[in-house]
Amino acid sequence: MSRRVRRKVARRSKGNVVVSSFPEIQDEVLDLECRIGDVDWRSLPDDTVIQLLSCLSYRDRASLSSTCKTWRLLGSSPCLWNSLDLRSHRFDASMASSLAPRCVNLQKLRFRGAESADAIIHLRARNLRELSGDYCRKITDATLSVIAARHELLESLQLGPDFCERISSDAIKAIAHCCPRLNKLRLSGIRDVNADAINALAKHCPKLTDIGFIDCLNVDEHALGNMSSVRFLSVAGTSSMKWGVVSNLWYKLPNLIGLDVSRTDVGPSAVARLLSLSQNLRVIIALNCPILEEDTSFPANKFRNKLLISLFNDIFKGLASSFFDNTNGGKNVFLDWRTSKNNDKELNEIIPWLEWMLSHTLLRSAESAQQGLDNFWVEQGGALLLSLMQSSQEDVQERAATGLATFVVIDDENASIDCGRAEAVMRDGGIRLLLGLAKSWREGLQSEAAKAIANLSVNANVAKAVAEEGGIEILAGLARSMNKLVAEEAAGGLWNLSVGEEHKGAIAEAGGIQALVDLIFKWSSSGDGVLERAAGALANLAADDKCSIEVAMAGGVHALVMLARNCKFEGVQEQAARALANLAAHGDSNSNNAAVGQEAGALEALVQLTRAPHEGVRQEAAGALWNLSFDDRNREAIAAAGGVQALVVLAQSCSNASPGLQERAAGALWGLSVSEANSIAIGREGGVAPLIALARSEAEDVHETAAGALWNLAFNPGNALRIVEEGGVSALVDLCSSSVSKMARFMAALALAYMFDGRMDEFALLCTSSESISKSVSLDGARRMALKHIEAFVLMFSDPQAFAAAAASSAPAALAQVTEGARIHEAGHLRCSGAEIGRFVSMLRNPSSILKACAAFALLQFTIPGGRHAMHHASLMQNAGAARVLRGAAAAATAPLEAKIFARIVLRNLEYHQIEHTV
Repeated sequence: MSRRVRRKVARRSKGNVVVSSFPEIQDEVLDLECRIGDVDWRSLPDDTVIQLLSCLSYRDRASLSSTCKTWRLLGSSPCLWNSLDLRSHRFDASMASSLAPRCVNLQKLRFRGAESADAIIHLRARNLRELSGDYCRKITDATLSVIAARHELLESLQLGPDFCERISSDAIKAIAHCCPRLNKLRLSGIRDVNADAINALAKHCPKLTDIGFIDCLNVDEHALGNMSSVRFLSVAGTSSMKWGVVSNLWYKLPNLIGLDVSRTDVGPSAVARLLSLSQNLRVIIALNCPILEEDTSFPANKFRNKLLISLFNDIFKGLASSFFDNTNGGKNVFLDWRTSKNNDKELNEIIPWLEWMLSHTLLRSAESAQQGLDNFWVEQGGALLLSLMQSSQEDVQERAATGLATFVVIDDENASIDCGRAEAVMRDGGIRLLLGLAKSWREGLQSEAAKAIANLSVNANVAKAVAEEGGIEILAGLARSMNKLVAEEAAGGLWNLSVGEEHKGAIAEAGGIQALVDLIFKWSSSGDGVLERAAGALANLAADDKCSIEVAMAGGVHALVMLARNCKFEGVQEQAARALANLAAHGDSNSNNAAVGQEAGALEALVQLTRAPHEGVRQEAAGALWNLSFDDRNREAIAAAGGVQALVVLAQSCSNASPGLQERAAGALWGLSVSEANSIAIGREGGVAPLIALARSEAEDVHETAAGALWNLAFNPGNALRIVEEGGVSALVDLCSSSVSKMARFMAALALAYMFDGRMDEFALLCTSSESISKSVSLDGARRMALKHIEAFVLMFSDPQAFAAAAASSAPAALAQVTEGARIHEAGHLRCSGAEIGRFVSMLRNPSSILKACAAFALLQFTIPGGRHAMHHASLMQNAGAARVLRGAAAAATAPLEAKIFARIVLRNLEYHQIEHTV
């Protein structure tokens, strides 16, 4: 007898939003789309081709440029190469050298990581004006100094938001000496920014108006007080600031109009002094400043024409009243500014700076998961992020999307999010905005928007909104991206959406299954993140019968087995094993179970994964083997691959493991033990003792599964004797009498019936000492205890009135009433072999009236019409001539009433199935 387990869950456009930074290009492209059917691609004007190329990623641009000589020439146009974003590409010295001929006029560059930073000089982009990098922890003073020396025209340098741990004041001094045109410098995580470095900036960079020393350990406040050119200054997250010095010096800075002191220990006195004494200061950002926020009486509105942005203020109202003379601007003040024809030069400087600093601080605050910010996030923080997502600054958009992805998460490990925050984003139109960003041609925006959609979709209501807004089609499209980061986040979105049964079909219709399978083949040698998400999504989809067929047809079996065999990342192994388990969980409804077993190396890989150090991997591998053991050929192949030994070891080692692992270890042994050869092997390998221990578990699923395995093992008299020797009788008796699971009680009773129907006694007399089984075991006491509890179990399903009515009348209604009262619905899923059915039929002739009643009760469960395998069992019984034995049991004068009535019901069931088969 065997049973399967299925795990359905993992842990979990209609929009018209235009987010392009180049609306004139977007309008032209949209116009082109309307006429796409009439376009002769060979006769397109050069400027149209160039505009098309400008809307493509660099990879797609290069592919299109390779189609013909004309487009290759146009693809090299200088206007297409004045800006490069290489963050999602492998950028080393070799690639830089190959790009160098096109980068003569390069003015803006974004990069990622130390290797990319080292390669920048090989671009020979002497006209570079703006440089921005992230993942900068390993960038050194030497690298940054060389970059500065080779790019004297540099006007903007931004490194962060991660910490630049290896950069010191020496590099800042080199920047000051080499880049006299610098007007913006924002660095994160510098250990020490000393006076010499700041004074060098003051002396050699007269145009430096925007400075950010963010999340630094130490910054010289006195020296910053000498930066007379600075208009915007941020020390957000910087520790060890001397606020007395700051309040006495910085208000004298003649051009300072914006100051960010967020996430610091600034107090109300310093903020009040700066606001009251500084002549030109217009705004202070002081978000997440605990000391300031403790003073609930701070007069934030006292300072005329000056704005304090803090957690205790209405930020949108403050922005509207301070900069737009409008207190009813609501949550659209940034959008209103972008769409207005405002000629206020100072305001046009302040708003982009505010957007950048707010997006940075909100992201940092979201990452810190600080307590006490729930009201802020629901009432203002989420809306601020949504507003910033519509910025014309691409890095602001990305950080805002990342902030949305982050601030909803409560527990990343268990995919738990704050439903209130997620639904607040949905109510404020965030889903449509994110999907608009996801359709951007910029890959950085695509990946961050997809990440936010993925995290928000853990909430079922948000997932429904994503689907209704066309999000599934968008994510399926992004999953085909050649950019690994984009594909990874899109796969994560499909993973979370596929938790909902209602979305599985839509994902399949959108081509998501094929895209996910292709992802595995595309990134099989690198990228655990994308592989885990793709496998996780396929695992959820494989739990659906129709989708599981599509997964197999798309090549999913081969892809997932390849991951199980070759990938060394635990998360990937776990999801691949889970996906194979779900593919194999559909029994006779499709051929996936056999297909997985026949895939080269599949069973060997899963057996090997049961030995993995990570519990989740072992659990899913055991679950897959459990489901696969439902197929006869798989069952024997698993044993041949060392599955019996591996699973016995797993059962022996999981006494302190999670209930999920314990259940699957017992379940896999249960499935294998359907074969008598495997059952004997399990007993010889020491599998009896750990199964008895699992049968004592308080977890219902665990002891129920262990009972099933012990039932199969007890069919063999040698194993039955081992169960007695290992103290298994008391464990089975406890289950039979006290488990809350009817199935556990039922299978424990059947195991006890096997053990004491006489065959074990014969074996105990005949066995040899070489089999290491003691002949001196006293079975009488164990037999009496077992029979007592078997009888009590059967009587639980014997209603005296119903039985009396059935005994007095042969009317179908009376027997139907007994059947309904005795029925264990889950037992209809059990499938017995001919030998097992024959064992129960033989038991009807046993001298023990208790075993007769138990056998009749078991045969009743196995033949009740509607049971999954009832027809199969009826056929086995007909072939074995069971009808004659049943009639004898029903008419026997000495048989107990229960055995008689149950036998009569089984006879009626056989007649029903014979008629049904004939029809």
